[in-house]
Formats: sequence, structure tokens, C-alpha cells
Amino acid sequence: MVRTQIYLTEKERLGLKRVSEVTGKKQSELIREAVDRLLDSVEGRRRDAVLQEAAGLWRDRSDLPDFSAARRSWDRKGTARAG
Repeated sequence: MVRTQIYLTEKERLGLKRVSEVTGKKQSELIREAVDRLLDSVEGRRRDAVLQEAAGLWRDRSDLPDFSAARRSWDRKGTARAG
């Protein structure tokens, strides 16, 4: 771990102290948990934004094969299966 110093408002410090007393966790542990939740949230939003941008990316392409036809050709219905 890396030691980091932060400044808190008096309200934040007192609130953190109360949560620490109630949960039995050290204030540093609570701060690390909060930072982890923030990072997870930001990463999740970034991932959602990338997926949203990619949605429909190939929709108007005319140079791609007909994937529906390709899938139909892979359909094994009606063919003899080795057993």
C-alpha cells in the first residue's frame, strides 16, 4: 500500500469517525472502500459508454457477408447426426 494524505472537511471527518465507530472499521479502511466503489462505478460507466458507441456499428455496411444466411447454413436441423 502507498501512504496518502488527504484533507477532509470537519463534517466529513466527524461523519467518517461515526461510521468507523459503528462499523468497527478503521477510517483508512472506509476511505479505501469508498475509493474502490468510486473506481468501479466510473469504470462501469466507461464500459457502458463504449458499448453504447459500438451499438449498430456495422448496421449500414454493405461490404459484409449475409450473416443470417451463414447462420442458416450452419443449422443442423434435418441433417443426420453421428451418435
